[in-house]
Amino acid sequence: MASVSITTATLTSSHPLAASELAHACGAEVEWVVQLVQVGIIESRTPAERPDDWRFHGGDLQSALEARRLERDFGIGLDAAALVLDLEHEVRRLKALLRAQGLGREI
Repeated sequence: MASVSITTATLTSSHPLAASELAHACGAEVEWVVQLVQVGIIESRTPAERPDDWRFHGGDLQSALEARRLERDFGIGLDAAALVLDLEHEVRRLKALLRAQGLGREI
């Protein structure tokens, strides 16, 4: 029988996440979080050289979880995941703009 894992998360606190906490929330290692930063999927909110000093917020957690899902479900690398996530965000932005102007159809 196949195993299905569904992961959802909501960050309600304004307390930023350390890189290790973000990695743990995604079922990954800190090195994976470093790769997310390198490809531009997430960005540390603190200007620090060492990953131990990086801090992330809820939106970063959501982006990291989406990247993890793309890796797991489609077997794509993080460079491709960064592109997919960027295109998804752009499509959402454009749809919202169209709706705001009364030109978009409800989806």
